[in-house]
Amino acid sequence: MSKRRIFIGDLQGCREEFEALLEKVNFDPAADVLHPVGDLVNRGPDSMGCLRLARDLGAKPVLGNHDIHLLRQWKNASWRGKRKTLEEILGCDDGEELLGWLKKQPIIRAWNDVICVHAGLHPKWKNPVKKASNVDPLDAYDEIVEFAVRVRYCNPEGAFPKGGEFPPPPAPFEPWDAFWRRRPNETRTVVFGHWARRGLVELERTRGLDTGCVYGGFLTAWIPEDDRIMGVPARRVWYETA
Repeated sequence: MSKRRIFIGDLQGCREEFEALLEKVNFDPAADVLHPVGDLVNRGPDSMGCLRLARDLGAKPVLGNHDIHLLRQWKNASWRGKRKTLEEILGCDDGEELLGWLKKQPIIRAWNDVICVHAGLHPKWKNPVKKASNVDPLDAYDEIVEFAVRVRYCNPEGAFPKGGEFPPPPAPFEPWDAFWRRRPNETRTVVFGHWARRGLVELERTRGLDTGCVYGGFLTAWIPEDDRIMGVPARRVWYETA
């Protein structure tokens, strides 16, 4: 009997909500597998706790842009950005071990019925899994990695809008998943995160799970075996946005 898959939206250091959601879905490590859709770390109060809990429960996540940024800082002392999360993790006895575990995770996971990616899939990728199979997430110039963990809007050629994403850009730019739903003879559902402003997405062959927990929203799970969405509210606003 195959295990139940539990996909979870962007954790971003929200460990308490992570634990509450596991309780709500009745997570059983003997019968279930956790699949966080990326961005396990940053902005929230306990990135270390999220990594440790995910690892200890045998989770199989994909990498998000925040995870990759953390790993690039770890491997390259000159990498830009704030280092608070990295410093907290390296200050723990198992910090290096946790970063090593995170580094082993892919940017795409796939089954016969589901593809999991943090942000989205390029309109021109005929075989997304093969396309991403040999990439190095620590390469800051890898176009495949950058697209998979950062896209929201794009045009039919996969180009990002140059004028920003809010307000939504005009045609020919659309949410990346609009192109996915137009694919002929495609039956797989893509589950993703990364887009808190958009919120929960329940459209044909697409499930978007970033419901902005770290911003005071919800932490959301999708269970494909019965196509069920479940969520828990944030304990508070952990990260203020403009």
